[in-house]
Amino acid sequence: MGLRDILTGRHSVQGPAPDRLFAITTAYVTLASEHQIESRGSAAIVFQALATSEFETTLRETEEVVSATGGESGTKVSSQNDSYGYRWMVLKNPEASGSVEDLAVGINAVSGSIETAGYGERLLCAVFAFAAKDEKIYFIYNYKRGYWYPFVPAAGEQQQSTERELQIKAQMASELPMEPEVERWFPLWGIPI
Repeated sequence: MGLRDILTGRHSVQGPAPDRLFAITTAYVTLASEHQIESRGSAAIVFQALATSEFETTLRETEEVVSATGGESGTKVSSQNDSYGYRWMVLKNPEASGSVEDLAVGINAVSGSIETAGYGERLLCAVFAFAAKDEKIYFIYNYKRGYWYPFVPAAGEQQQSTERELQIKAQMASELPMEPEVERWFPLWGIPI
């Protein structure tokens, strides 16, 4: 890392291979057919935004590219900041169209643009929304670790169903590279998808 990188907040981080992110594109078939867990048609990528014009330009251009490429499937892109100071770029498929593949391609395009611009260390995770009956289930991909883990919010405020998460891990361990250290399964509250 050089002085310019320190001053601008940019440097290269050797991230995990994108094929781990794309594991969700085949895993969702098993989720739906064997476990009745269906995609809710939305995903998001979470990162620490930088208050620089260069970073904001990168994000604006990325959002335009994802919007343009999502035109065929009808995927909509929006972004918002949360109360913790993180930026969420949200991709949503219209009802009864689009696919997990479209969402994964869009999320990969966003992360790839951020990494190419030299801000890869700002990436936190990608989140894909699923449901089983009335139960919300999220699959979270940790960019720094290169692993997936389930997050199942329980009834009540800021509680999670650890038992259900462990059940899902056991069911999907052969399909997704799951985070082996359960203490690294960080809950995300206020997910906007």
